[in-house]
Amino acid sequence: MRRAEILQEIRIMRSEEAYSVWTEKRLTQEEAARIVGVCSRTFRRYINRYEEKGLDGLLDKRLTQV
Repeated sequence: MRRAEILQEIRIMRSEEAYSVWTEKRLTQEEAARIVGVCSRTFRRYINRYEEKGLDGLLDKRLTQV
């Protein structure tokens, strides 16, 4: 597995965990974004993509285009 793929998997796992905790109202959106390592605006974009497409929405499209 390439480094980029490993990092993507880590980002997806963190995003999933942060989303779960955020939907349970245990964290604010800003705190959840900090866990993922992004700004709150990017976290909102991740939320929208996750709700529309599930985990596939979180995949980095640059890595899937070969």
